[in-house]
Formats: sequence, C-alpha cells, structure tokens
Amino acid sequence: MQQLTIALSKGRIFKETMPLLAQAGIRPLEEPENSRKLILPTSREEVRLLIVRASDVPTYVQYGGADLGVAGKDVLMEHGGEGLYEPLDLRIARCKLMVAGPVEEVPPHGRMRVATKYVNSTRRHFARQGRQVEIIKLYGSMELAPLVGLADCIVDVVDTGNTLRANGLEPKEHIADISSRLIVNRASMKMKHEAVTDFIHCLEEAVRDHG
Repeated sequence: MQQLTIALSKGRIFKETMPLLAQAGIRPLEEPENSRKLILPTSREEVRLLIVRASDVPTYVQYGGADLGVAGKDVLMEHGGEGLYEPLDLRIARCKLMVAGPVEEVPPHGRMRVATKYVNSTRRHFARQGRQVEIIKLYGSMELAPLVGLADCIVDVVDTGNTLRANGLEPKEHIADISSRLIVNRASMKMKHEAVTDFIHCLEEAVRDHG
C-alpha cells in the first residue's frame, strides 16, 4: 500500500478542503487547530496530512516533502508552479487578486509605489501594461501602507472588500480570479501513479457533488 502525504495549510483552505477529503474517506484523527503535531494521521492508514504555511505548500510538493497539496492560485502564481502538476480546480476559498488604492486617488510623485506580498505577480501585472513601479514587500496589513504614505496602492487578495472599505480603499484593477487548486509532485505522479490518480478522481467527484 503506497503512502500518500498531502500538504495543507490551516485556516480557510483547511476548513473548505475537509468536506472534499471526507467524501474520499479521509478524515484527520486530530484537529490541527488543537494539535501541536505537524503530521496528522487520518482515517485512511495510507494517507497522512502535512500542516505547513500556505506559502510553503508548493515548495513541499515540488521537492517531494509531500505527494500532493492544496494551494491558492495566488500562492501558485507567486511560486511559479515549477515541478508541479495542477490537475484540479477545487473551487473553494474563492477571492480575487486586485490592485487597490485610496478612494480619493492622488497622482504619485515619480514612480508609483506598490505594497504587496505578491511581488512576482505584481511585477508581471504592471509589466504587461508597460508601467514601471517600485514594489515594497510587506507580509501583512497591506491596507495600512497607503494610509501612512508608504505606498500609493496595494496588491492583495480581496474577498468581501470590507477591510478595504474600512480603511478608505477600493479595488482599482482586477489581476486574477483565485481559488484553491490540487497540486501534485511530478515524481509522485509517476512512482505512485495508481494511488495519486485514484485520489484525483475521488476529489473530482467530490468537487462535482459540492457544485
């Protein structure tokens, strides 16, 4: 029996992936929010879950630390997707990657400054438009940057837009629609082909059933 290791991140993606895994007969034996363990056994002896940071999921899968993983398209766009297959859109954790800025827009003095943790996606977006921008990397609280004059605008994922509105910002440009994707290590697809493809088919059915 071939062991399958699935990399997941805590939070929204974990919660929304659980019903899909449950339909494939996979349930964690411990709740990650309550457990200090980073490797969780499941109801299927040959399947285990690896709990890692969302931004690290593609790296664990790319280098074989996990056979499969669930990652947001925003994280995959930033990672570049090297060494990965992306066979399935799970249609969960949906949001949009957007440029957002102050409602009362002030023309920047010189090159526009953009605060974001999505450095690669931001650079590609503005390069496609032929615009040169200065990118300031932040790891959180993006909305603060325009308020204190650190940046002219931000690039971030937007769900309801409530946080933007609460801080006097609004969406300006749409970059990409985001949802969570199943990703697969290329070597695992070859070496554990039957186990991996069976798992993909189970999840495909689960996604269809969840509409």
